[in-house]
Amino acid sequence: MDIRGLGGAGDLEEFRLLASSAGAEILQVLTGSRNSPDPKYFIGSGKAEELHRAVVDGAADLVIFDHTLSPAQERNLEKLCQCRVLDRTGLILDIFAQRAHTFEGKLQVELAQLRHLSTRLVRGWTHLERQKGGIGLRGPGETQLETDRRLIGERIKALRKRLDKVCQQRQLRRQSRSKSDMRTVSLVGYTNTGKSTLFNQLTSAGVYAADQLFATLDPTLRRVSLPMAGEVILADTVGFVRQLPHGLVAAFRATLEETVAADLLLHVIDVSDPLRDECVAQVNEVLAEVGAEALPQIEVLNKIDRVEGLEPRIEYDDSGLPRRVWISARDGRGVDLVRQAIADFFLHSAAQQGDDRPVLTTRSLQHLRLLPSAGRLRAQLFEWEIVVGESVNEDGDWLIDVNVSPSMLGFLEKQAGCFVTA
Repeated sequence: MDIRGLGGAGDLEEFRLLASSAGAEILQVLTGSRNSPDPKYFIGSGKAEELHRAVVDGAADLVIFDHTLSPAQERNLEKLCQCRVLDRTGLILDIFAQRAHTFEGKLQVELAQLRHLSTRLVRGWTHLERQKGGIGLRGPGETQLETDRRLIGERIKALRKRLDKVCQQRQLRRQSRSKSDMRTVSLVGYTNTGKSTLFNQLTSAGVYAADQLFATLDPTLRRVSLPMAGEVILADTVGFVRQLPHGLVAAFRATLEETVAADLLLHVIDVSDPLRDECVAQVNEVLAEVGAEALPQIEVLNKIDRVEGLEPRIEYDDSGLPRRVWISARDGRGVDLVRQAIADFFLHSAAQQGDDRPVLTTRSLQHLRLLPSAGRLRAQLFEWEIVVGESVNEDGDWLIDVNVSPSMLGFLEKQAGCFVTA
């Protein structure tokens, strides 16, 4: 695929990455500046002619703008260049369509695409029959354009209902995790900062990870066992970019709800990116838009292997809370520090809020008797790697020696079929 683009200087590299991620072959990039967009072409008439000549000279079949175009501007540019024209929103939607694999992800992409398409039905219908007056010239009661608008509207309603059902199912799963005292930690961050690579390091999930924007789109949840901190749910979410269209945020609300419902956010940052402060600001802006700005964050400064002199470490604030972790997810350096930071955060929270869920602290040897009906709890004890020894008594009960913290002991005392013995 050939491409001609127009982008601002500040976002030029990201624009190139977006186009490459969509599978485009970049032949040339045209840049320009205006105080305000031209109503007809978005760019000025002189720049439009330059774009037309570049398309003809390169035999391009696609022009991509790093801006949002109105339907009329898109139509006028296609007429001028005699090829397809795509704006920033359309480009991101194309990437999303390639990356979505789950049922929920495909629903969200289709909803966003239809919302975008519904504003662009003004193009391409000049050859179709319209309503006309006069004998022999009366058209059908509903034009083709109106029919398509109605069908798209009906499809959007159906998709919203199905996504609402997905949201309800997610809510039920979150309630189930809440009842079982399962904490949720959500990975957030700018796209291509290494979230999925870190997720794989922490969970061995095998999620697709690549050096491209939006390498993964569908949300992925996995259980992670932390030493003496019990299990937590780790969620990998879609990355953000500059100027992420509001409509896309709305369409992917089911995915982002996992972020809103999290107990802790791991904000993954590319420490080697010279524009990392802008990226952090963009992520926080989207988090505020979905209502997650007040959630506690630990910044994970990734890719220290690309910056000379940086070593893995944890930074704590004056109150003892972990605030930053410096790591390299690609080679695994510092990944254990991420686990430690999560455990330290929940330890601090438990001490401050009286949370009786298991957290990392001083351990002691305790003796448990588990009834045969508590087989699931027995399996969890082994998953948490706290079992020291095990035997079975004459009644068929499990006698298990565990190394646990006081908060973990309190947690176990509340479980059905579990008894603490002397």
